[in-house]
Amino acid sequence: MKSIEKRLETLEYYQSLLLKIVEPAKFPFYHLVMSKGLSKEEIEEVLMICEELSRLHEEQKAQGLVIFTDLLTRFAGQLNPKLDLYETIHALHRQNLYSSLMDDFVDLM
Repeated sequence: MKSIEKRLETLEYYQSLLLKIVEPAKFPFYHLVMSKGLSKEEIEEVLMICEELSRLHEEQKAQGLVIFTDLLTRFAGQLNPKLDLYETIHALHRQNLYSSLMDDFVDLM
């Protein structure tokens, strides 16, 4: 049986190969988080932040607000330091994740 280190090295190599074949144009957010080396927990944290901000975004829109700088500021403050704010927003936007929120974030940038 291979050692744990050797198996891990092989998996990391396979991941690097998969990253090369994943189309960044189709899955830019997934490509981004893999290339930045985020863990499952870190990715889930980003998605939970997006879920919460999307909920707040919908509430604010229902109240008639049209500028969402406060949500963008919160997102920037909570975003994992491995990720660039603009790159992440554009990747989420291009992948059509949290569309309404990301549309407004892109407009603010």
